[in-house]
This record gives sequence, C-alpha cells and structure tokens, in this order.
Amino acid sequence: MTTIGILGAGQVGSTLARAVIEVGHDVVIANSRGPATLKDLVERLGPHARAASVAEAAAAADVAFPYAPEDRLPVDELAGKVVIDNNNYMVWRDGHFPEVDSGARTIHELRQEQLPGAKLVKAFSHVQFHARHEIRVPADRLPGIIRLARRAGAPDRKALVVSSDHPEAVRLITGLYDELGFDAVDNSPLSESWRSAPGTPMWRHIVDGQTRDELIRNLQLARRLPG
Repeated sequence: MTTIGILGAGQVGSTLARAVIEVGHDVVIANSRGPATLKDLVERLGPHARAASVAEAAAAADVAFPYAPEDRLPVDELAGKVVIDNNNYMVWRDGHFPEVDSGARTIHELRQEQLPGAKLVKAFSHVQFHARHEIRVPADRLPGIIRLARRAGAPDRKALVVSSDHPEAVRLITGLYDELGFDAVDNSPLSESWRSAPGTPMWRHIVDGQTRDELIRNLQLARRLPG
C-alpha cells in the first residue's frame, strides 16, 4: 500500500484519488482553500482518504500528484518523494518558455529543477480524467482513466507513457499503471518527454487510447520541429 498525496482536488485530482483507492492505496488530498472544504469529497472517497493542508499532504505521501502547474509547491516536504507531473506545455495557459520553444529543454526538465530534491516523473499526461466527447455508449460517461482500464494480458489493453530521470520512479509508476489497468511504455529520460507532448503522433489517440505496440511506434514517429 502506498500513500498518495493529491495536491489539488478538482476533477483530475478527485478522479485519480478514486481510482487509486479502488486498487488499494491511501490518499491524502489537499487544495488551496484548506482541508475543511474537502469534507464532502473525503466522505465520498471513503475511509482510505483524508484531507490535509498542501504541506501536510506532501509530507505524509510516498508519492505526490500536484495538478496545477502554476502552484507553488512545498519543496522541502517533497524532497525524496516521487512527484507525478501530468501537465503538458500549453502556451495559452503557461506562456512561452524560450528554452522549451527552442527544443533546448523540455517543460518537465524545468519542473524537475523546481523540485531539486524530488524524483519527478511525467505520467498520466495523455489519459483523460473526464467523460468521453462524444458519448456513444453509456460507458463513455466514465472518465477515460477508468473507461479504458483492462486486465493484464487483454488484447485491447491500452498503454501510458512514463518519463523520468529516476529509474525508481519509472518502476513505481509502471506498477501503479498495471494496478489501474494499463501497460507502461518507458520514454525516459525527461529530455525525451517531448515525444508525448500535444501535437505529436501519439497525441491523436488520447481519447480512446493505444496499445503498447502502437504507443511505442507513435513515440518513435515524433519529430521535433526547429525552434
């Protein structure tokens, strides 16, 4: 059992909390407004969830999941922890980072530098945490991370990318993916994480997923545009 700190309790954070609790993990969840505002959510999630401040959640967690890229994170409390970064570089939201635009660095390398003591891993960055658009069948109303999950060995099992400069973080996320019903494709180190960015060949399949072989092939097809 792993304790996962969810730093951000919106749709993404609450959906991930639900998913990891269902496979046997504990969750400490936090938001910017304080633990008292999370009472209803924690009650819905059940006895394996509790609310805390952001710093308390980071300190209590084995693995941390900070959602909002603009948030100031508790650097000391996250030291030594695996930190899941599922955000992608969105100029309309993040503004321009010249190093990223030029291809000199990836956004995830920059985020690792913001958390020098943590083991940052890009994960869960191309699976949806909301219902499918458009709805075709009732199951499409489920978040993608739940709708696309399959047992190990299923011929239509989907795969998700993991990228990190820390092999132990890759191993941890690979195991978590498996528990949640997905294969893993290691696209390390973080300098290669651009291959799974918006606009790349693999990105066209984020709604309904892709198998491990398909994902590997699409990552290899990615071409970096000159900055």
